[in-house]
Amino acid sequence: MSSGVAARCDAKKLVRSPSGLRMVPEHRAFGSPFGLEEPQWVPDKECPRCMQCDAKFDFITRKHHCRRCGKCFCDRCCSQKVPLRRMCFVDPVRQCADCALVSHREAEFYDKQLKVLVSGATFLVTFGDSEKPETMVCRLSNNQRCLILDGDSHHEIEIAHVCTVQILTEGFTPGGSTRATGMFLQYTVPGAEAAAQLRLMAGEDASGSKRQAAAWLAAMHKATKLLYESRDQ
Repeated sequence: MSSGVAARCDAKKLVRSPSGLRMVPEHRAFGSPFGLEEPQWVPDKECPRCMQCDAKFDFITRKHHCRRCGKCFCDRCCSQKVPLRRMCFVDPVRQCADCALVSHREAEFYDKQLKVLVSGATFLVTFGDSEKPETMVCRLSNNQRCLILDGDSHHEIEIAHVCTVQILTEGFTPGGSTRATGMFLQYTVPGAEAAAQLRLMAGEDASGSKRQAAAWLAAMHKATKLLYESRDQ
């Protein structure tokens, strides 16, 4: 990708919505696959009472809309202001208790796991039915839209084209724990009838690269949950 095209893909603009200021991609097609659209607010005339505690709205008990779900609540049930990265809000925004809890959990992904994914890790990568794995660095692009694999060859897989992600583990015992050792991934290729696939496996060396690969896989597991949540909404 040329630097000019990359710059256009990463270009952003500041927009104002009823919910607050948002820093969004200049072109909708370049938005993060983990993003969520702003919800339609429940019209004021359709919510004479708080949708959580059933308190009646009046001059003293004012109504507020949750910026994540769009439902209408009293101040007590919708008092928290929490970062909402998936909708690109610049500042923390008002959310109901249930949505605030979800947004707090997602904030950990953006503050920690996303950095791990962008930094990348080294894996043994097998494409399709090939029997020979290739040592490659796998990372998430800065705009979160592609998995980039670099080794003797170069591959870019759009996150939006990924249809199956399975984290491979080992070491499970009753009452014990597992550790992530690899990932199986299927994705569609424009113009191809069947889905392509690849397998990433952490190397067997005892150096920090193996720990880095395990951390990357754990972060990818969390990213996958967000990805499928985005598609369901």
